[in-house]
Amino acid sequence: MKSGKSAALLLMAAAMLGLLLANSPIGSSLIEFKDFHVGFGAINLDLSISHWVSDLLLAVFFLVAGLELKYELTKGVLSKFSTALLPVVAATGGVVVPALIFFSFTAGTELAAGWPIPTATDIAFALGILAIFGSGMPAAARIFLLALAIFDDLVAILIIAVFFTAEVKLVWIGIAAGIGIAHFFIEKFQSKLIVPIRFLTFFLLWYSVYQSGVHATIAGVMLGLIIPAKKSHALVDKVQPWSNTIVLPIFAFFAVAIALPSISGSFSPVFAGILVALPVGKVLGITIFGLLAMRFVSKEARLPLNWQDLVGLSALAGIGFTVSLLMTNLAFKGNLEVIAEATLAVLVGSLISMGVGGAIVQQRSRFHRKQSRLANKAQ
Repeated sequence: MKSGKSAALLLMAAAMLGLLLANSPIGSSLIEFKDFHVGFGAINLDLSISHWVSDLLLAVFFLVAGLELKYELTKGVLSKFSTALLPVVAATGGVVVPALIFFSFTAGTELAAGWPIPTATDIAFALGILAIFGSGMPAAARIFLLALAIFDDLVAILIIAVFFTAEVKLVWIGIAAGIGIAHFFIEKFQSKLIVPIRFLTFFLLWYSVYQSGVHATIAGVMLGLIIPAKKSHALVDKVQPWSNTIVLPIFAFFAVAIALPSISGSFSPVFAGILVALPVGKVLGITIFGLLAMRFVSKEARLPLNWQDLVGLSALAGIGFTVSLLMTNLAFKGNLEVIAEATLAVLVGSLISMGVGGAIVQQRSRFHRKQSRLANKAQ
């Protein structure tokens, strides 16, 4: 459960199973099950099965993202301006360029609302593929990809909060803030009952954020940022295995369980926009912005990575998957045909990024192992 390799393979297997079953003879039953509502009317909570997964279950994934973000911002790579500059600038390119590519395909149409879809990077998937194919890469490669993906997640969180919130109920925002402040002080003074208290805070925050109109997954990020950084690593070690092996595969299964559109007709610009933006836009954006940042940071802040390494890592960052699928459902809510096309494009684009990135980092791993052997012989 703690293996990044296993997490990546399980995630892909769950997605493929969902896609196959949705387009099999039992597909209509599966889709009806996804849309079946389970609710609690007394507390104004009525969601479909798929929304329980994407709103509540996925909040656990965002809790892990929040914990990692808190640690990196206070004690890790992103805590110092000099060391944060390279991955942050590179990640900015990885957001801006794919968004511009997508927008170039859809400009002037209502489909342009899907511009956030190709900006996302799936942390678990990208790091899992790096673990499988890039075991010989320098340690700096994982640090760079992790920091880049975390900053990318921060951007995704802001996009969800700003662009996919139709109406904000300030009273519920205030309640969520009050719960967060109370938990902040509890973390300082309570230790014996902190585990059940964290569970309670998580659900109370989730419910408050859901009622506020902001996407409920933000509750996971809030709790992750509230928990002290010194406790975040230990908590990530406990929660991440469950997130990687249960939460993300279930989300992937439901998100990809869609009836594929007929290929007899032409696809909308959304399909081509995502298909180009994810694998191509990420490579261009991250590599170009990363190389520019390398020229301006101090020698101490530079990572021992050359342009070939950056190309391989940026290709892995094109694995959008989890967050891209979430963005797809948020951007085109109710438009099932476009959601199907966008989901297929995210799958294909992520597979291309996976294949290209995996091949490049495998080749670079061989190169770095050879260089290491030569250096050892010289000593």
